Amino acid sequence: MADYEVRPIYWYTKEDTWAKIQADGTVLVGITDYAQKMLGSLSFVELPETGSPIEQMQTIATVESTKAASEVYSPVSGTVREVNDDVSTDPEMVNNDPYDGGWLVVIEPDNLDMELKNLLDAEAYKVLLTEKSE
Repeated sequence: MADYEVRPIYWYTKEDTWAKIQADGTVLVGITDYAQKMLGSLSFVELPETGSPIEQMQTIATVESTKAASEVYSPVSGTVREVNDDVSTDPEMVNNDPYDGGWLVVIEPDNLDMELKNLLDAEAYKVLLTEKSE
């Protein structure tokens, strides 16, 4: 398996989106290190409007690179509270720092406890990446 960063306190979708539960109960969302490496250098990021309602596994953003355009699926349902406008003007932030500066949105979740059951913890995501690399 190639070397992809997977952070232990994060949750993951099978579609390579990560979720980090913040101290205030909101959820920070972005694409994984694996996803950004598969896409290559990003040239465009389209984010939702602040205040938009979102459902778990609904498209929340679109990212484009020279290789492909890809939809980003929300790991949780809720309301978009904040978007990272910096990645819209500098999409390569996602490539350079997918887990910190390259985050995409903050969601105020509706039903986090129930929806976490649909996500992968770091160990399960590492197993998925191993399967994808075979």
